[in-house]
Amino acid sequence: MTDRHHLLVHGGTFAAVGDGGDISGVRGGAGSPDGLFVRDARHLSRWQLTVDGAVPEALSPVADGDTARCVLVPRGGRQEPPACTLFREQAVGDGSFVESLRVTSNRPVPTTVRLAVTADADFTDQFELRSDYRTYTKTGATRRREILDDGVEFTYQRAEWRSCTTVTADPAPDAVEETGTGARRLVWTLDLEPHGTAELTLRVMARPHGDKRARRVPSSPAALNNQLLALEGEFVEGIAFPTGWPELAAACARGLADLASLQVPATGPDGEELRVPAAGAPWFLTLLGRDALLTSLFALPYRPQLAAATLPALAATQATETGAASVAQPGKIVHEVRHGELAHFGQVPYGRYYGSVDATPLFLILLGAYVEHTGDLPLARRLEPHARAAIGWMLDHGGLTSRGYLVYRADQGGLANQNWKDSPGAICGADGARASGPVMAAGAQGYAYDALRRTAWVARTVWEDETYAALLEQAAADLRDRFQRDFWMPDRTFPALALDGEGRQVDALASDAGHLLWSGLLDKEYGELVGRRLLEPDFFSGWGVRTLAAGQAAYHPLSYHRGSVWPHDNALITLGLARYGLHDEARAVAHGLVDAATAAGHRLPEVLAGYGRETHGEPVPYPHACVREARSAAAPLALLTAVGGA
Repeated sequence: MTDRHHLLVHGGTFAAVGDGGDISGVRGGAGSPDGLFVRDARHLSRWQLTVDGAVPEALSPVADGDTARCVLVPRGGRQEPPACTLFREQAVGDGSFVESLRVTSNRPVPTTVRLAVTADADFTDQFELRSDYRTYTKTGATRRREILDDGVEFTYQRAEWRSCTTVTADPAPDAVEETGTGARRLVWTLDLEPHGTAELTLRVMARPHGDKRARRVPSSPAALNNQLLALEGEFVEGIAFPTGWPELAAACARGLADLASLQVPATGPDGEELRVPAAGAPWFLTLLGRDALLTSLFALPYRPQLAAATLPALAATQATETGAASVAQPGKIVHEVRHGELAHFGQVPYGRYYGSVDATPLFLILLGAYVEHTGDLPLARRLEPHARAAIGWMLDHGGLTSRGYLVYRADQGGLANQNWKDSPGAICGADGARASGPVMAAGAQGYAYDALRRTAWVARTVWEDETYAALLEQAAADLRDRFQRDFWMPDRTFPALALDGEGRQVDALASDAGHLLWSGLLDKEYGELVGRRLLEPDFFSGWGVRTLAAGQAAYHPLSYHRGSVWPHDNALITLGLARYGLHDEARAVAHGLVDAATAAGHRLPEVLAGYGRETHGEPVPYPHACVREARSAAAPLALLTAVGGA
């Protein structure tokens, strides 16, 4: 993370703390805010430790890990060693945060230490903390603080919306003081024997609006850490990692452990409780359709339970009617689900937001792949109405029948681009000019082709509907013929990134062409040309394939989608290269990604800068990337599928 924040993640809860374990409540800016967050709201906005009225300094700052540990001392000089040392340990659970403090005297005589923790909960919605600094009216909102025997409780209410954060301590504080800012200060006076030690445990329970589960805060950070380690162990256990490529094995294990911590609650069509992969932390610790689907596809050969949960969760949120603000249309699969206050009151459109052209075909791809891999015919039958509705959306509202392609239009209140490259300027020509009018993105057409073919197979083998299967196969064949006629750029022997509203080619050379290999949309001759072109130096940085080839006016190595390197993008490319028999090229991309993971503790971030390996021997981080991102966590599994242990 940027700004020296350290991320602790457990399910739908994350905490971002500083080097000394404090939370200051800063706004987003270029990085991310610190705090304790549950269901899109900040349930701790201040958590500051002081010793004798001063903030201690970090002797051993927080390091990356599932538990935050640091060693602190009061500020002093060489001639006056610190009177005590503080050992601080923190962990998060499902809606909880636990801290243990051990204070050890460094003096041979009795010593008194005044310890205090200043706490506050502002219940700010995550969307208020974004770098755009938008403000939102909250008429009638109130905050209360109630002093408890062993701590303090913060409550926020606005109309029917109610959230609560409870802070308790063992032993109970000697006093809970007002600060004049709304925060409360929990104070202890500790009388330490010569070289003696005192221990405190603080527990925070967050109760978001609508969460009626009966929960208790674990007794210690160690107890929380053991829970998470057990969950991570379940995800890793039983998978045969490649013994001849230990770096890939380590990346797979690290990715699976991250996927374990990124599981968030969801609900199926019949109200059943599910756990699905969240997109990533800190900003997207929630269900995003495209992200959950790709994550589940990458993990399918190893952890099919992710797909078994993702499919019904997305079926339950599938649109059944048209909604202008949410970009909903019947049969469309949701792009983003949010649980925060602003979504609840309709002040942002993301409660259920359908601004994605590709989540719907990816839903069908995952369904077909899952049934083929597992033989789970009951799920295929259960989701038949949802699958048929998704096909209906692609053919009707999606544009396959009227325009010949899946098409999207910029959403004024939401996303300008609604394919995976969803930043405003991502779909552009080689000169950087943005596509105008309705957009037909190349990658989405590949997904549509694969979705039609896979659903045809399910229709024939499970639903026993030969007529429907033949209809879908013909639609797929027609789409393939159209695509190679309209998108192929003969002078550049490469497909266009998109077609604009007038049907003109958007001519940037982009990594999306690799997605066409994954989906099988290109003929063998075209596919081999594309695959080899993606490994040329302007595309391949040495760490992975850039989103845009260098040398084009639109290219920038620190742009989100116009020159950076995305692990999940490269995972799809590697699978596509292997599909077309380009195994040397697939291994080259896989080795680049695994080397990038090895340089970062075997964890792949959401995105890397596009700088080449020949000019810089270490991968350069992208400054605003999610540190834990589900698609990137699952990417090493896709590499394992594509190239094995080579």
